[in-house]
Amino acid sequence: MSEAALVAEKTALRARALAARAALALPDAGEALARHVLAAAPAQPSIIAGFWPMGEEIDTRPSLHALHQAGHSILLPVTPRRGEALTFRPWQPGCAMQPGRFGTQHPATSETATPNWLLIPLLAFDAHGQRLGYGGGYYDRTLAGLPGAFRLGIGYAAQRVPAVPVGATDIPLHAIATEAGLFRV
Repeated sequence: MSEAALVAEKTALRARALAARAALALPDAGEALARHVLAAAPAQPSIIAGFWPMGEEIDTRPSLHALHQAGHSILLPVTPRRGEALTFRPWQPGCAMQPGRFGTQHPATSETATPNWLLIPLLAFDAHGQRLGYGGGYYDRTLAGLPGAFRLGIGYAAQRVPAVPVGATDIPLHAIATEAGLFRV
């Protein structure tokens, strides 16, 4: 598939995925998700990068709180300029937050750390662990620099599709957690 055809296919799937997600009405999904994320989390304390939900994304805040209570160190991403990898700042309940690019939120501290486990947002995913993100490539660039990190996709079960178009820089997930369960690849 040509690069232009791949971009067109991803763009079309993104539009369908955003519309489908906007139509969901699952007010308790974040709490259900937290149970599955916690079940998938490492037994030993780890440095886990999560993300603060934006728009119609599933609410990750219950997962962040549960992981923190379980003894994990939690980081949230800071979205840099286009073409750069994400950086991560320590988060704990009640810490000061500040707005970031594209409507994101991140801790106000300037301290950074490197995760060994990541919760990764997605618009769509498939049974092979491929994910479709928002199209900026931030997570793919970040994951390329963290080859040993565990990659857990986070979304709604309804975001599963038969196949996600895959490009040369797309990095698959190890598992996906949704409000309905945990899908291992």
